[in-house]
Amino acid sequence: MKVEKMNKSELAEYCIALKIDTKNKTKADLLKLFYQHERMQIDKAINDGECLALLKAKIKKLADEYSKNLNSKIIKRKEEMKADNNSHYLIYSVLGIPSNEGALIDEYQNTGRFLYKYAGSFLEEAATMCMFFSNSTGGKRLVKNTIGTKPKTFEIDFLNDMNAVELKWRDATTDGDHITKEHTRVQVIKDHGYKPVRVMFYYPLREQAIKIQEALKTIYKGVEGEYYAGDDAWDYLKTVSGYDLKAILMEIADNKEKEVLHG
Repeated sequence: MKVEKMNKSELAEYCIALKIDTKNKTKADLLKLFYQHERMQIDKAINDGECLALLKAKIKKLADEYSKNLNSKIIKRKEEMKADNNSHYLIYSVLGIPSNEGALIDEYQNTGRFLYKYAGSFLEEAATMCMFFSNSTGGKRLVKNTIGTKPKTFEIDFLNDMNAVELKWRDATTDGDHITKEHTRVQVIKDHGYKPVRVMFYYPLREQAIKIQEALKTIYKGVEGEYYAGDDAWDYLKTVSGYDLKAILMEIADNKEKEVLHG
């Protein structure tokens, strides 16, 4: 999982598992040491001609971690739902939805929220990993808001040389304010001398969300940035990193299906 989101004790435990000395280290020190450890692993794999194998192994491990945590969250939520007040099923019945179907709808809605969150975080982290494998100096950056005071900073998912890459698995928002916020973000990034690049792997399906994305595409063009979505996003990542993430994920998915079929 993203090490930046870990608290200090979680990060220290993670580093200890990697045999990194954590004594008298701040969280910033631990993050620096973690990335140095990752870089050494990658550089050695490059020298040994095993870089792709290492990347596949790391993405597979990442997928397993996300899968384990997702399953844990779903199980916990299902247990919590057993104690829920289901008096609202009356309204479901009035609208022609039987109580048993209403229960399934509530269950899928709750578990679906976890799935969408974990799916997005996993894909964005895997894409970041591909870029980090190809660019040892790139990574997450914070830039000061040069236009307003809220927020104080904007986050760049991966600064690849002068390209400020935003990685999104899917943006299905229909909120018109999203356009204003994104316009501010890309202008701030432009003010800092970087090129805003939006990479979104899955395009939304609903008409209003599609309109929002078309507006965002115009915003990126207006600041001489770049916008990639769908197949173009996968192709962009492959071009800039040298790794075909989609092919790697398809291989992992295929192996998981075989594991399920064969017990």
